[in-house]
Amino acid sequence: MGSTGLRRKARVVALQTLYEADCSMHAPEAILNRLLVEKNLPSEASDFSKRLVSGVLQNKQEVDSIIQYFAPAFPLEQIAVIDRNILRLAIFEILFDNNAPVKVAINEAVELAKNYGGDASSKLVNGVLGAIVANHTKHERLRQEDKRYNIKGTSQAKD
Repeated sequence: MGSTGLRRKARVVALQTLYEADCSMHAPEAILNRLLVEKNLPSEASDFSKRLVSGVLQNKQEVDSIIQYFAPAFPLEQIAVIDRNILRLAIFEILFDNNAPVKVAINEAVELAKNYGGDASSKLVNGVLGAIVANHTKHERLRQEDKRYNIKGTSQAKD
């Protein structure tokens, strides 16, 4: 199996971990370790799952704030648990991890939503992530212009 397939499996394990932790209140580390044993992923894929789960958990408050900002019509507690965790994974990958191309992270999230979410899940995930990326791209462009013209202000402002 290629690295793309392994990374997809690693994302599924990370999603299952976050979903189960949200629903059961069990320790995410214990859930993740159990799933990694069950799935018997190679170490590279296991490490990727661990990085995703750890990253989402460490940045959960900020990631959840981002979801709320870009999906104001959907209070976080009303978003389906699976959709919420797909968004958390993708936002972590796009804004914090920066190891996967943005389009890949979005496509993977949409596929997870199609496979594990409800009928409208993929539209919700695609819409929220598209808005985040458009906003992020705009802010990055402004930062680059600020640096180019040595402007102080927006490059130091917190997004």
